[in-house]
Amino acid sequence: MVVPFWTPITPLAGFLLHADPQFGGAASALLDPESTGALTVFAFQIGTDGQASTCRAWLCRDPLEEEQIEDRVGPVEPGKWLSWPMQTSTLLQSDSLARASCWLEADEIPVAWLNRFPTGAEVVRKTIELRSRRILDPDRRLLARRECEYELFRSVEQAIEMPNIAAGFADIETFISRAQTILQRRKARSGHSLELHTREIFLEELLVEGAHFQHQPESEKGKKPDFLFPSQAAYRDPSFPAERLRMLAVKTTCRDRWRQILNEADRIPQKHLLTLQEGISESQFGEMVRSGVQLVVPAGLVSKFPKTVQPHLQSLSAFIEGRRAIEA
Repeated sequence: MVVPFWTPITPLAGFLLHADPQFGGAASALLDPESTGALTVFAFQIGTDGQASTCRAWLCRDPLEEEQIEDRVGPVEPGKWLSWPMQTSTLLQSDSLARASCWLEADEIPVAWLNRFPTGAEVVRKTIELRSRRILDPDRRLLARRECEYELFRSVEQAIEMPNIAAGFADIETFISRAQTILQRRKARSGHSLELHTREIFLEELLVEGAHFQHQPESEKGKKPDFLFPSQAAYRDPSFPAERLRMLAVKTTCRDRWRQILNEADRIPQKHLLTLQEGISESQFGEMVRSGVQLVVPAGLVSKFPKTVQPHLQSLSAFIEGRRAIEA
């Protein structure tokens, strides 16, 4: 995942790579398979001629370093990049504002949303209205809706925040407060959106909530997996066969965060993890397998993983079909 910046940044902890044509050659951290999926910042120094004379790169080593970056720029979607141009003072992306397939023009945005930013559930419902696509299999449906939702979210953000930015700020503290609001909203959307889309797809695939699956249950005290199958009641029933239980965790990225799910749902030794991470290293995957984690990856992203890993990934469609087979 690459995040280009067009202005120098105060150095963060991590790998500092002076730019040469090969970024350090074969020994470069950028070419290390263990760096697959790591958040990276490229900072270009622009000369008076408008050309980049120097490039420096920071490669994040752990989630803490990634959070330091995302605290400044907002969440970075897997496979996406962000540009923060030196000439702009806003935190909004500088992409073209031309109407995209899911971009809402000002007169298309519900009035209530302009007074109160919509909840994640409201944005997801609007996304489904724009991109129902129930003829698509669950994998393609999920990816199409995530792409649509990202555009929709940004169009609403643009409509709400640009007037504030254009009006200016009375002091630095007011500006920082507004910027933090924007960044925190983006992070909250990114973390919860995939969960909500997955729940909607389960319902569309005729899985009944409370009978076939449960969203945000409590498996044990203080432990809340994203999804339990078939239900919290079945999980807590000692007489219910453990081999018929499943849990599904949902994480947009999983490079270092997958370990967080290991202590969820003690009765279920194999933890299924749905992710949009575009690839991990073979050694990371091996560690997941040894820890009892089964990766669930939309079929359209499987090619991003090492060829030796691809046969061992499960698609969302296959996960749903597997659940149906257990219920049959």
